[in-house]
Amino acid sequence: MRSITTKLTLAFLLIGITGAVLVAIILRWRTQRAFDQFVINREQQVLIANLLKYYEVKGNWQGIGTQLQVLQDAQPPPGETNPNFRDSWSRFTIVGPDKIIIYSFLPGQIGQTMSNRELKEAVLLEVNGELAGWLLLAPGPREWKADTPEGLFLRTITSATLVSSLVAAGLALILGGLLALTMTRTLREMTEATVEIARGKLGLQVKVRSKDELGELASSFNKMSLDLEHATLARRRMTADIAHDLRSPLSVISGYAEALSDGKLPGTPEVYTILNQETKHLNTLVEDLRLLSLADAGELSLILQPISPQVILERVAARHAVSARQKDIALRVEPAGKLPDINVDVERMLQVFDNLVVNAFRYTPAGGEVVLVAQADRQGVRLIIRDNGSGISTEDLPHIFDRFYRGDKSRVDNGESGLGLAIAKSIVEAHGGTITVESTPSQGTVFTIHCPAIQPA
Repeated sequence: MRSITTKLTLAFLLIGITGAVLVAIILRWRTQRAFDQFVINREQQVLIANLLKYYEVKGNWQGIGTQLQVLQDAQPPPGETNPNFRDSWSRFTIVGPDKIIIYSFLPGQIGQTMSNRELKEAVLLEVNGELAGWLLLAPGPREWKADTPEGLFLRTITSATLVSSLVAAGLALILGGLLALTMTRTLREMTEATVEIARGKLGLQVKVRSKDELGELASSFNKMSLDLEHATLARRRMTADIAHDLRSPLSVISGYAEALSDGKLPGTPEVYTILNQETKHLNTLVEDLRLLSLADAGELSLILQPISPQVILERVAARHAVSARQKDIALRVEPAGKLPDINVDVERMLQVFDNLVVNAFRYTPAGGEVVLVAQADRQGVRLIIRDNGSGISTEDLPHIFDRFYRGDKSRVDNGESGLGLAIAKSIVEAHGGTITVESTPSQGTVFTIHCPAIQPA
């Protein structure tokens, strides 16, 4: 029994049968008790009416015992089908006005005096407003014969209860089976989709049929499937980009080395300079890949130390001041008020700013400016790099931090690996911060780095 559908169906069936049986037992027991009580009440009324009539005629209880014995030995009255008829006329006690027992179905009770406490449960007998005594009833258990009206009535009730139980069990089986099929349909579809994904068919989706836990599971599965497809495609693209970026400097180095080895090319300073540049390019790409792999594995080592955000920006400005003058770009740091310190790896954070400032210089024309700003907020400190350059196109902006993504294809010719912004994002997130970008084409770009502030002791 491995199928969840079968298990759920049998579970619903078991619950339905158990509930139907319990209802049938309780209903039969309650019906029996109610019917017995009805018959007893009817017999009590008949008995009380006969006793009061006897007392009214006689004026006392003399001879009641003899009269009751005669009635007990007599045949049942016409139409009486109760098999307990004689017991109905014998299982009671009559107490006179003086609280003395004058008749009892229990031997040795006649002549004894009853207390007020014992008479609390007795039926008061009055004739013409005069106290005639009390009647103590002790009805016994009833077992109705099948050929009596009472027995037929109880048998009908039992049959109806049994039929209802069987119908309830059948409905439980049908509804349980349908519900089980509905509940497990999504699971079956996800199982089939998982098998297909394992065979290489990525991005498969299952239908979300509800908003309950199964619906949430289906939605999570669909998201996982799409994310897996996107991650696989990104990995393939990244592998192709890595191969391409590695092939370019290796081809140059290999070509020059072969030419030098064959004597086809003299070893001039220009040749060695090209070989050195390509080797540095290759080393930079390998180092960037190593840094990203460490960040992905959560093993990027950080030497944290408290430092003022303004000091970091001033150091960045000092590092790029010469390059800014050469490009005729104004690089300045806006003054800030008192800011809380941040706990960062200074060299790693300078690496982030170096990448962002170099990108800003690349897309800012001569006469433009790059501004570095530090601001405090409730959560920490914001470090902002703002330029008034050409900006980033709308279609490129969502992918700006993707690895090897090049909105501007000229970055290949500049010796860039295409990993700078991805590395910057990894370093910032390793510090527990975030990096975001806003840009308007032809107006400029704003990168914002948010770092947690050191809370004062």
